[in-house]
Formats: sequence, C-alpha cells, structure tokens
Amino acid sequence: MNCMIIDDDTLSRRIIEEFIQKTDGLELVSSSGDPVEGINILKKHDEIHLIFLDIEMPEMTGIELLNTLKNPPQIIIVSAKGKYAVDSYEYDVTDYLLKPVDYGRFYRAVSKAFKRFEQLTADQLGKDEIFIKKNATLVKLKYDEILWVEALENYVIFNTFTDKYTIHFTMKAIEQKLPGNKFTRVHRSYIVNTSCINIIEDNSVIIKVEDGNKSIPIGKSYKEKLMKDINLIIK
Repeated sequence: MNCMIIDDDTLSRRIIEEFIQKTDGLELVSSSGDPVEGINILKKHDEIHLIFLDIEMPEMTGIELLNTLKNPPQIIIVSAKGKYAVDSYEYDVTDYLLKPVDYGRFYRAVSKAFKRFEQLTADQLGKDEIFIKKNATLVKLKYDEILWVEALENYVIFNTFTDKYTIHFTMKAIEQKLPGNKFTRVHRSYIVNTSCINIIEDNSVIIKVEDGNKSIPIGKSYKEKLMKDINLIIK
C-alpha cells in the first residue's frame, strides 16, 4: 500500500516513518507536517492507499482535511487525544492510534488496513469486464470491446469488434448489469457503448465498425437521457 503521513508533530512523524519502513507491504510516498501541503500532494498522487493523519494541526484540522476529500483513501488517525475518536469514525477511519504509538499497536492498525485493501482490490476485479456463456464455456468481454447490445426476440446479441455473442437474456436485465457510466440505452432494442459513438444524427447514432458504419436508431423516449449521458457542448 502506498502511504503518506500528515502530522505537524515532527517526532511522531519520524516514528511512523520508521514503522512504515520496517513493515513489508507499505511504501512511504510522502511525509508532511503541513495539511495544506498534504492536500496538494494528494491531488498529484491518485495512488495513495493509506494516510496516517493527525487531528490537531495549524491552518486545518485533520477532520477539516477529511471534509475536503471526495473519495478519501483509508485513514488511520494518529492523535495525542482520544476525544476526537467518535467524530473520526463517522468518516469510516480504519483505526485510531493514541500517541505515543508503539510498533505493536501500529501493526494491528496496519493489519486492518491490509484486510480492507485486499477486499477493495478484490471488489475492483470484474468491474471492467463481463462473462458471457458461449456454448459450454464462459467468455470474458472487456466493456471497451462491446460496441452495442441488440435485442432479438427473447435473446440479446453482444456486438464486439471481432465477434457476436447471443445469449438468452432480457434487455432490461442486461441494462442493469452493464455500468451506466459506460453504456446507455438509446432504443427499446439497443444499448450502446457511449465511447464508441462517432456521430449522433437526428434519429440515430453512428458507430464505426470494421467494414464501415453501423446506424442505430434512437427512440424518442431515450433521446433526452442520451444527451445527458454524453459529454455535450453546445453553443
């Protein structure tokens, strides 16, 4: 896990630095005594997995810093006072350490962080892909490979760059399975990968395929949602 420390207490910061260095699986990316500087570092490093955070600091408290983060990494509070514990747990912190921190207590907190990290990593697997049954096997399709999905009576057809996959499923169920930030339904019979749309005409979207263009109709009841789902700039 990539870690950073934000703590204006120099001695405490050095102790945590030493603990991180001696613990397998932890990598110290940054150590700062300034919470404002810490926020700026976080903006530059989107792969910070764990922050060791003090509460009482000049310019900005640890709680105030947490309020600035939309999707914070795991947080382990390291504080000289226990009175902030209840408030901090409202932010789903991983643990709360009281100074001075010994290595045993540090390691127990980090063990919790490792368990959470493993679970989060496991949850991420499969978020960019879907498995489709073809004959007696399961075929993995990356979302980026899927151009559009088309309804055919009681079946749906997944159209990719290189192949087609027909499965017994409803469009409504497929729409619920596919991520809404990548796919949008444009017609009762079509769901398209929004990143694959090249042109939008009055009543159709155009998707580039290997042998030319594929025109897919836009249903009247779906057009407004389509306009919201794409990154639209109009004058």
